[in-house]
Amino acid sequence: MRRREFITLLGGAAIARPLLARAQQPERMQRIGVLMNRVTDDPEAQARLQAFLQRLQQLGWAEGHNVRIDVRWTAGAADDSHRYAAELVALLPDVTLADGAVRVSALQAATHSVPIIFVAVPDPVGAGFVKSLARPGGHTTGFIAFEYAIAAKWLELLKEIAPSLTRVAVLRDPTIAAGIGQFAAIQAVGPMAMDLSVVDVRDPVAIEQDVAEFARGSNGGLIVTVGPFGANHPNVITALADRYKLPAVYPFRYFVGVGGLMSYGPDLVSQYRRAAGYVDRILKGEKPTDLPVQAPTKYELLINLKTARALGLTVPPSLLARADEVIE
Repeated sequence: MRRREFITLLGGAAIARPLLARAQQPERMQRIGVLMNRVTDDPEAQARLQAFLQRLQQLGWAEGHNVRIDVRWTAGAADDSHRYAAELVALLPDVTLADGAVRVSALQAATHSVPIIFVAVPDPVGAGFVKSLARPGGHTTGFIAFEYAIAAKWLELLKEIAPSLTRVAVLRDPTIAAGIGQFAAIQAVGPMAMDLSVVDVRDPVAIEQDVAEFARGSNGGLIVTVGPFGANHPNVITALADRYKLPAVYPFRYFVGVGGLMSYGPDLVSQYRRAAGYVDRILKGEKPTDLPVQAPTKYELLINLKTARALGLTVPPSLLARADEVIE
């Protein structure tokens, strides 16, 4: 081999070695922090989390290969939300997912820079999480649960399935924006002949006492608004409605799954799939401020005929025809 060719070969090898070494270096491990409401073994919570994880996998993110996912469960406790939010932020995630307004608030208190993608938040503008839906600003964006105006639809549906109603108790959490806003929306459309009252949903003993007192009157029904207690104890509220023979409408399908009469609300599981798309875009370099807050694309009406029969109700054919799912 000629001397010039030998030197060229050595030089080429010297250049190739660092290039090859860089090519063989493992992809940087990204990190996602997930702050969930509910308890770990809750079926609805697991369905939502699995929808998020499966969509991430479809987008090319494999746990242990190019992403690490840290999940914390708060069981609806505000104190735990703040503690776990600080714990997740200390792990230096590239992006976080927040389930519900309490978790968003906790994460925003824990960090002013880590991107936050939220799901199931009724009013992110009113809560101060974002500046506007189209231009969120800051480091937070996501998917709203619904607009407060949906609460008016709950009253309409309850009156349709139980036309004799003249009294409605609204179960709400007065400490959160959703509880206040949803009751205000119901008040705004409630007919003059309808007597509206509230039951504060925080303590199981107090809830039962208030519902029992309300049930002493005739022609009563319940509207259950969104809140941490209902999310973590849907069977407690549906059991009360059953015990006191009160027709009730609920915000999400999982209430009907445990015996509730009727629900009308968004498909929250699908929001977690959509949230995975936003997380993917953040991990690939986009900013939360450039991703608009999105509203639900579909609302579902579910009716439990078994519960209707137990309450002595005949569901109108027009209502059955509009239902997305009827449970026999």
